This record gives sequence, structure tokens and C-alpha cells, in this order.
Amino acid sequence: MIAALGIFLVLGKALTMAAALKAEGEWFGKEQERALFSYLWNYFYPAPAWEGESGKEDYRGEGGLTYVEQVRTLTRAEDDPAYRSAKAAEAFFQEHQYLEIYGGEESGGLPGEGIAAGQEVILGKGSSEVSGSAAESGGLERAEESAEQKARTGTADGGGAGNTLAASGLAYPGRQYSLAQLEDYDFLMKTFYSVHTSTTADREVMDVKKLLSRDFRLNKEGQAVGEGAPPQILIYHTHSKEAFADSKEGETIVAVGDYLAECLTERGFSVYHDSSAYDVREGKLDRNKAYTYALEGLTEILEKNPSIQVVIDLHRDGVGANTHLMTEINQKPTAQIMFFNGMSQTPDGPIPYLENPYREDNLSFSLQLQLKASAWYPGLTRKIYLKGLRYNQHLRPCSCLVEVGAQTNTFQEAKNAMEPLADIFSMVLLGK
Repeated sequence: MIAALGIFLVLGKALTMAAALKAEGEWFGKEQERALFSYLWNYFYPAPAWEGESGKEDYRGEGGLTYVEQVRTLTRAEDDPAYRSAKAAEAFFQEHQYLEIYGGEESGGLPGEGIAAGQEVILGKGSSEVSGSAAESGGLERAEESAEQKARTGTADGGGAGNTLAASGLAYPGRQYSLAQLEDYDFLMKTFYSVHTSTTADREVMDVKKLLSRDFRLNKEGQAVGEGAPPQILIYHTHSKEAFADSKEGETIVAVGDYLAECLTERGFSVYHDSSAYDVREGKLDRNKAYTYALEGLTEILEKNPSIQVVIDLHRDGVGANTHLMTEINQKPTAQIMFFNGMSQTPDGPIPYLENPYREDNLSFSLQLQLKASAWYPGLTRKIYLKGLRYNQHLRPCSCLVEVGAQTNTFQEAKNAMEPLADIFSMVLLGK
């Protein structure tokens, strides 16, 4: 009888607390149910007490919280940024279990989710301070010479990389970086990179002297360059159906690739444009294995065309609905671009089945492209994005994934970005 009365009293107290929580607008989910069960269990089967411990009447569970405090903490946890970060990390490690079969999205988020934390968001025309905003406060020298002076002296970006552009009036005064600045690891990462939580980029990997010492000139060993030469550059699209805010029939990222191929051809390169739809199977959009299907197609193309030295995967990013990745180049509204590198490693170490012998070459290539963009087309590029998987960048040392704007850009803005992008490729690949 006494035992039954005790149970009644405890249950009555539990129901009273539940009623109090409900009155305050808080109610039960699975976590709260577990907390209630934990409270009741520990009341009837308490752990051995130690000196100074309070009695059952105000039993405190994990973290020294009463039952009501536990429930409130669980109920309001999602309002805590630290809790959200922990859940994001948990989601990544769940994803990591399936890396071999799931290619993952290449950018900072799925369409509509916005850009990942730490990624610069550019809003509106001419407002870009992407690769140099953080750096400028760190003591960057801004280029003071006019385009004409740069063309005459060849001082832009450490050399005559864009002299012909400057002479034609297509170059824009940008930022120059000293080797001492770039060798500062913290400065380098803050200024040029956004690193996704799925990977790491330590000091040994990001050795600027080594990255900048690589020579990507296509004609350095006497290879034929220009009209009539075998293919040197391959452009393809893992996600061929990516479109833009005002896209009409056929105005997808593939059509943007057509224009990039045209721009590169005008600059003297021989280009192979693969317009295959690797993200479509049996007439339906299917991106689960798009990178696997692309690898099959690319392997065949490269076997037939061993002269290809540069492989460009052209994409369109996905951002929040209110984000417009746009700047102005040569009086044209121009979608901003982002170079992207797969690191083939997680914070736990390399991914054995995604080995990339050209990873450092890929990193070097994107950094050299980024520096040219910063010097000659400030505002064109976002920070280089690093993520954990490989993204088929193991095929050639000059493998490059490029995000052109996002779903909020117009098709014309994306096309306009191909002209300066072709210039940047030309600078690095011809060693100008």
C-alpha cells in the first residue's frame, strides 16, 4: 500500500512537471520521453550516493540538470548555434560512411540552402570584395599602376601575364601579393580559401612555394598549340542540366560551355567540348552516380585523345534565393566564378579508394588561376572551395572544376563570365 502510494506521488510529480512544460509551450518529443524515463528510472533505481549529493526529491541527471531543465534544454537545443554545428558535423560523418557510392554536391550547399559558413556572399552589382577583402586589412598592396603602365612595365601579378589584355583595355587594376604574404599560412587560407568540414588543408599541403613553382604552359616542351593542333583542353559537365534564372530551352551550363570553348579557341587553343548528359539516366535526372558515369565517358575520351592536358568540369552553383553572385566586367553584368578542389581526404586522413596523384597539381593550377583573376579581374572570383571527395580531378594535373554563378544568375551573366575566364586560362597555360 505504501509502495503504491509512493509510485502515485512520483507519477503525480512527473505529470505536474509535464503540465508546467506544456503551459509554457513546450511539449514532448522522443528526446523528452527519454528524459522522463531516465528521471523515473533513476528515482526508483538510484546510483550510489556520494557525500554532498542531493536526495531523490531534486534528483539531477546528466550535466547536473533537473528533469524540467533537461527537457527545456532538449526542447530549445536547436536554437543553439553550437548544437546546430554539432548536428551538421554528425550529418557529415553519416554521409562519410557512404562516400564510395555517393558523389555529393560539389559546392557549399544544395540549391536554396545558401553558401557554407565562411564563404563570402556577394550581393549586387560591383560589390565584390571576395578574394581580397580579408587580405586588404592584412596589409595587401593595392595595384596603383594604370593598365597602360602595367602593359609597359610588365609588373602586374609579378610579370607580364596580361600585357596584351592591358594594351587592349580589357584588364582591370587588381591586387598584387608578395611571396611573404602568400607564405603566411593563415593569411593564405583566410584570403583565398573556404574549407568545407569534410576535409582539411594543412600547412604541408598548402606549401605556396611548391604550388607556385609548377609550370602549366602547354607549349613548354614544344607541343603544338593553335589551329590544327590536336585537342589540348577538354570541357565537360558532370551536371549537364544545371540552368539559370531565366533559362530558355537549351540555355543550360552546356551552352555556357559552348561559349567557353569558343572563347578559348579564339585565344589559340584546340578544344574538345563534351556535351554528354552524365546526370541523366533513362530520360530522368539522376545525379547519384553522375561522377561515376562521367569518369567512364572521360576515360574513353582521354584514351582517344592523349594530347588533352587540361580538363575543365563546368558547373553552376546553388545558393540562397536572395544571393546574386554578380560583378561587372567590361561594362557587362558578369556571374562570379569559383574554382573548386577535391582533396581526397577527410579530417581523419586520405580516402584510400579516391586516390589522386595530381592533387597538389590541381591545387597549384587553381591557385595560379585565382592569382591571375585577382590581378586582372578583381571581383570575378569567389574564394577557392575545398571539399573532401575527388570529383574526377585525378585525370590530369591541370584538372579544374569551375562553378559559374548560381541558379539566381541569368544565362547572359554566366556567358559573360566566359570571356575573362578564358583570358585567365590563357595567362596560365601560355605563361604570359
